[in-house]
Amino acid sequence: MKTILFVCVENSNRSQMAEAFAKIHGKGKVEAYSSGSRPSGKINPKAIAAMKELGYDLNSHSSKSLDEIPQIKYDYAITMGCGDECPFVKADHRDDWKLEDPKNMEPSEFNKVRDEIEKRVKELIKKLS
Repeated sequence: MKTILFVCVENSNRSQMAEAFAKIHGKGKVEAYSSGSRPSGKINPKAIAAMKELGYDLNSHSSKSLDEIPQIKYDYAITMGCGDECPFVKADHRDDWKLEDPKNMEPSEFNKVRDEIEKRVKELIKKLS
């Protein structure tokens, strides 16, 4: 199983949705985690609502710091475009997806970011398979 870490500053929107999509589309293929450099401590209600529309319950997730995730060497460490480089996270491959922070967006715009995250997660899983 390949391991993927999705990192953002607050770990409340983009990285949470990416982790969820990796769990949905990579079941049995990847082990996904998410964390934040300065976690907010909560999942954004907009992210919960956006994922609920697709049948996924983000209420089971929690906003975590980089200290709270497994201290392993990840196959991929993906940052969300928030300026976090996370140099102390060990990973074979790193990528920055440069996604706009949707936290203050209206639901229709928020969902566009959600859908872009899903597309990129599917592409990454296909690449890993």
